[in-house]
Amino acid sequence: MKLTIPTNEASFTKLALATFQSQARENLVYKEYLNHLDIDASAISSIEGIPFMPIEFFKHNHVVTGRGKETRIFESSGTTGSQTSKHYLLDDEIYRESLEHGFRHFFGDPAEWCFIALLPSYLERPNSSLVFMMDYLISRSQNPLSGFYLNNPDDLASKLEFLEQSGQKTMLIGVTFALLDLAEQFPMSLINTTIVETGGMKGRREELTRNELHTILKSAFRVNSIGSEYGMTELLSQAWSTGDGIYFTPPWMHLLIRDPYDPFRRMPDQKSGGIDVIDLANQYSCSFIQTQDLGRKHADGSFEVLGRFDNTELRGCNLLI
Repeated sequence: MKLTIPTNEASFTKLALATFQSQARENLVYKEYLNHLDIDASAISSIEGIPFMPIEFFKHNHVVTGRGKETRIFESSGTTGSQTSKHYLLDDEIYRESLEHGFRHFFGDPAEWCFIALLPSYLERPNSSLVFMMDYLISRSQNPLSGFYLNNPDDLASKLEFLEQSGQKTMLIGVTFALLDLAEQFPMSLINTTIVETGGMKGRREELTRNELHTILKSAFRVNSIGSEYGMTELLSQAWSTGDGIYFTPPWMHLLIRDPYDPFRRMPDQKSGGIDVIDLANQYSCSFIQTQDLGRKHADGSFEVLGRFDNTELRGCNLLI
């Protein structure tokens, strides 16, 4: 199955409703959830009427749409002893398509970039979707300096300085604590480098607000803004921010904000609530995910992540606000 890219709101709505009807029939976990809610899927005629599946279902259920052999299983990080989420893929080519088209949508041809990945904690996990994402982008890069950097900060710093001086378009993407370590040990001017944090302190450091983190990084690397990536094991698409914590989604991914006290009531723009995600790349699992993140959506479709519900576990891929 190939990723279908909507061209406007009407085509997105049509695809989303068709995907919902298909998954309501063929995804046994989602189907059972809808039955418990006493929902008649055939009566749903708008995106706002679609019930979103709680993200916790990925921890305790085999969430799959369709039949076939699994080609890959992505697994969340989780804390020691906690139950991790598993995302089963019947065809991982659709994830590669989502990565390719998503990156091109925001940043252009990945072949023109040099990717420097600082993901020490994630490299320890073979089933990390974030590592898969960066491995794919690195493979699409035509720069020999692209790669994962681990336990060699001197080499990393010298290569970043070389890339900066040569004018090579570079993306430095890393977990929070690794970027902070680099900022403290090797502050340097990276005004031509796009710096992207993916969140995650992993207990290595005291938690910071996003503003505190970005202020430190901007000062150390002498840049005007710090980018962010919003993604998770249960989604095959990513939203990206180029600064100020304002995220944008690719055309096949939309967000809705739900009332934190009533998951079936939608909140208007500029009002905070729980983040619900439609990810049409999730054709083989569930495209309608009720996350445990708190956020606020703007009229242009962009959004902010404001934190997490207090009674949920910490997620490694999301920056605590």
